[in-house]
Parts: sequence; C-alpha cells; structure tokens
Amino acid sequence: MCDQQQTHFTLWNLGRQQLEVTFDQGPIVADAGLVAVRALDRSLGILADLAARLPDPRDPLFVRHSTERLLTQQVYQLLAGYPDGNDADQLRRDALFQILADVSPDGEEPLASGSTLTRFQYAYTRRGQREGEPEILLVRRAAQLQRVKVVNDFLPDLFVRTRVTPPTEIILDADATDDPTHGKQALSGYHGYYRQHQYLPLLVFDGASGFPLACWLRHGTAHASQGVVDILRLVVQKLRAVWPDVVITVRADSGLAVPAVYDFCEQEGLGYAIGYATNPVLERCVAQASADVETYYRCYGAGDPLVQRFEEIKDYQAGSWSHPRRVVAKIERTPLGSQRRFVVTNLPDKPDEVYRDFYVQRGAVPEQPIGELKNGLAADRLSACGFCANAWRLLVHVVAYALVVLFRQANAEVPEVAHAEVSTLRQRLWKVPAVVVTSARRVVLRLNAGGRFGAVLGRVVQAVAAFVGRLVRGQAGGLASAALPR
Repeated sequence: MCDQQQTHFTLWNLGRQQLEVTFDQGPIVADAGLVAVRALDRSLGILADLAARLPDPRDPLFVRHSTERLLTQQVYQLLAGYPDGNDADQLRRDALFQILADVSPDGEEPLASGSTLTRFQYAYTRRGQREGEPEILLVRRAAQLQRVKVVNDFLPDLFVRTRVTPPTEIILDADATDDPTHGKQALSGYHGYYRQHQYLPLLVFDGASGFPLACWLRHGTAHASQGVVDILRLVVQKLRAVWPDVVITVRADSGLAVPAVYDFCEQEGLGYAIGYATNPVLERCVAQASADVETYYRCYGAGDPLVQRFEEIKDYQAGSWSHPRRVVAKIERTPLGSQRRFVVTNLPDKPDEVYRDFYVQRGAVPEQPIGELKNGLAADRLSACGFCANAWRLLVHVVAYALVVLFRQANAEVPEVAHAEVSTLRQRLWKVPAVVVTSARRVVLRLNAGGRFGAVLGRVVQAVAAFVGRLVRGQAGGLASAALPR
C-alpha cells in the first residue's frame, strides 16, 4: 500500500462532467469578515492601548508572543466563536488569525498555543526572583489583581474617546447576572435564588449604546449589591473628569435597592430609578388604586384586557433609610391576574414616564448586552480553576463585546450591521470563506465573487473609515479648543 499523499482524484460524474478533487490551492480561512472589525480596532489602537497598560511579569528575554498578540488572539477567537483555550491549538496556524494578530500567514511563526494562553490568563512566569523583588508568587498575584483594575479603568476611557460628540446625559445601567460553574472553581458557591453553583459578576453599561463600562467578577454567594457603590464611583469619576457637566442617571433592578446606593447617588448629584421589592406597607399605600383597577377591569376588561395605572408615594421611608423617598408604583391587571411593581426614584418626571418611558427600558440595556455576552460570546464559560484567572477571562469577553458595540456604532448607516446581534454578525458577515494568497509584498484574501457579501463588506469598510475619520477630527478639534487661551 502506498503511503504517499494523493493530490488529485476523481469521485463521480455530474451528467457529462466529472467531479474531481485537487489539493493545489493556498490556505483557506473561514472567518474573513473579521478583518472589518480588526480594521476598526487597529485604526483606533484599541487592543494595542489596552495591552500597553497590562502588567506582564514574564521575562522579556524568553517572551515569544507579546501581550498585544496574546490579547488580540484571545479576543478574535471569541468573536469567531471559539471560546475555549484549546481552540488555539488548531487556530494558531490559521492564516486569518495570524493576519488579525499582525503575523505573516506563511506558517513559519504560529500563534500561541492553548497552553500559552492559559499560562497568560494566570499571569504565570518561569523567571526567577530578582534581587530586591518580592516573592515571585506575590509578583504574579499582583499582576493578576492589577489586570482586573486596568481593564476596568480602560473601559470608561475607551467609551470617552469613541464618542463622536460629547453626551449631555449618560444612563448607567448596573446589573448582576449569574455565571454558572460546573467544577471546583475558586470562590464559586451555591446561590439559593438561582439554585446553582455560580459566580455573580456585576456589570455596568451605557444605557444609550450598551457599551460596557465596568465588569467585576464576584464570589457565587455575593449579594447583588456587593461593591456596587465603589464600582459606580469609579465610573462616575472617570466620566466627570472629562465631562463635568454631564447629567448621569443610575438605573437598576431591585437587587441593587440598598440605602448605600441611594445615599451615594444623592451625594453625587445623580438621578436614579431602582426597582424595589413589594412589602405590606407599599401594598396598603396603593390598595385604593388597586381596587379601582380591579373595578375597571371587571367592567371593561373584555374590551381592554391590559389595564395599567401609575401612582406615586411621596413620603415612603423604609426602616433602614435616613429620610423618606419617592416611590413610583405600577398597578396592572391582565387576564393572568394582578400585579404591582415599585421603583424608588428621585427623578421629577410623572410616574408613568419614570416607569414606562425610563425604567422598563432596562429590557434593552442591560438585559440584551448580558444576553449577547452569554449567548453570543460564551462569557458564562469561566472554566479556569483560579478566581483571578476567571476574572481575566470574563474581562476579555467584555472587551470583545466593546469592540462589537463600536463596530455597530461605526456601521449605524449599514442596516445589515447596525442592530445585528453577535450571533447574527458572525453568521452573516464574519463567517466568510476566503483563499489567502501571499507574495513578497502583499497578502490577499480572495473571496467569492458572487453573493451579496462583497457589497456589504465594501460598505462596512467605508463606514468604519468614515467613523474613524470623524473621531480623529473631533479629537483634533477638542485639543485645539483646549489650547485656546481663556
């Protein structure tokens, strides 16, 4: 039997034509559409900026893969739908991922392996302790902790420098979400409400765009409000350092309804609308309104099956509060029964405007971004053993999502992209096969001449370039105005 690899063979006839298979083409890649995202990323220096800020305890003499290259490889693997570290063992020689990491796709310099990416997320180093330096394990732990803070400092900075025009109002949508664990990950725990072993990260998003502004991994049994004041304070300080007159409003569900949050918002001059759990006192306050809604439903429910009424309680004070606060109530009657919902707020708007026009918009942000992080980018696959390693993994997912938000923002005039979710972008724009042709001076991606992808990609590339141009002009104008004498 001949072991020589066969490079040409014939299978069957298709009418008068023979079906032949040959192995004479160059590298074929499956995710060519990601070059459009990378064009935006490189033009704005997003991952390069973040990589420059990250601590790296490795010995430079033995580093083959730079921090920027490792970060880029991880982020674009997530965007392409390869969330696990061992996926890198197959993708490290993929020509497209080499191109995305600014490596020539000639096969002579593969990207990092899955083992290298895993060591990177743990901030491992093989170098020894240097004179006058702390124990190497302490150096590694310091790098792990510092990386979490660096990324959370980076996210508001990236948000600020990617605004085409300064906002007059910013909504901070804060929410805790469950992140199930299926092993013995450090600091995971059984949560009685979710009935599972998990982590409970806290995320903060911009309410208008869904851009992530903060992400902190917390242990599995944490209260939903744990650390929220410190997290909000960091974000608010970052935003007000650039836009001191911007109006900031906090929006959250009842998990964050604790006195410390109200006090912080009031001390910082922030508006807030935060869901509040029902209790007998509030039920008594809206008892008459509830009875009126029931009477109306009995009389007119056949023609009007959804009955809502909004009320306000101006002087409600819980036992742990230092003073009374305004509570907005929604009383609703449907064929499924009656329900009452409450929101604590200091906003001056009418009750229906606070609840219907502002608070319930949480369905778009943060619920949709969290859903995209989990379903589109697999952010709930925190399978590392160490807590800090999982915190880093989650932040890499969030950085990848920040790129997605900016990509959609840049393509606001391209309907196929402007409102597409991650999974849709991956299926319709990013998962595009191409043949890679290299020469001494060029690397060419040859795509199928048919279909509609070429026209869409052309508009996307043009939109990205126009968006970057607007940002550059805006930043140049801001620097010029700052230099003018006052």
